[in-house]
Amino acid sequence: MTAMVTGPASYFPSIEQRYGQPVQHFLDLLATRSGSSHMKIDAWLKVGHGHANAIVACALAPKKGA
Repeated sequence: MTAMVTGPASYFPSIEQRYGQPVQHFLDLLATRSGSSHMKIDAWLKVGHGHANAIVACALAPKKGA
């Protein structure tokens, strides 16, 4: 039995389906926006608000083991 995906990552399949790009594409774009606030990045992505929030939250979350 596999664990159910929760949190921002639960949006990833629908993001990839809707926008035709892998989530890594958006994460790579965010890497060019260091120093910007969550809301500025959210607006800059030009995707739906919920999807943008999920992508930004994932990108800005502290990395495990770091």
